[in-house]
Amino acid sequence: MIKKIQIKNDAFYEFNQDDLAVYPAHGVGKINGIENRSINGEPIVFYIMQILESSMIIMIPIRNAKTIGLRPVIDKNEIPKIYNAIKVQKPAQINGMTWNRRYRDYMDKIKTGSLYGVAEVFSELYSLTSSKELAFGERKMLDMVQELLIKEISVVKNIDEQKVMKELSVLFEDS
Repeated sequence: MIKKIQIKNDAFYEFNQDDLAVYPAHGVGKINGIENRSINGEPIVFYIMQILESSMIIMIPIRNAKTIGLRPVIDKNEIPKIYNAIKVQKPAQINGMTWNRRYRDYMDKIKTGSLYGVAEVFSELYSLTSSKELAFGERKMLDMVQELLIKEISVVKNIDEQKVMKELSVLFEDS
């Protein structure tokens, strides 16, 4: 059971073994354990997290979890809000902006850990596909954010990823 701890105006989450969490830019993972390790003689407690999509194992110092952006998966009632944010997203304003600049902006949104930021990047890049063929970097970024979005929503809704992709496609058909 994930515990939200509030101290003044600051909040962070305390995870336990088998909790699902989101590691920014990597996606949904499972906390496989909590381990104490000694680094340079200093005892440090780590979350041992396995990313579901890639099976990558990440050791996250608990004291850095908030700074990193580790968070619980979204609540099921947030999904319609995410879908609405995708639907109402204005087309990307790329005129005069280099890909390098947009890439940095997109990565900043992704690294916040917020699914809303991921959804915004997805919406902008997906809407661009209707007006031009995406360059390699844009396509790669779209694939990454699409996977992050689909994986988290499918885990929360407990449905197949293909069904989530269809739900997302419908959002663009209606606009």
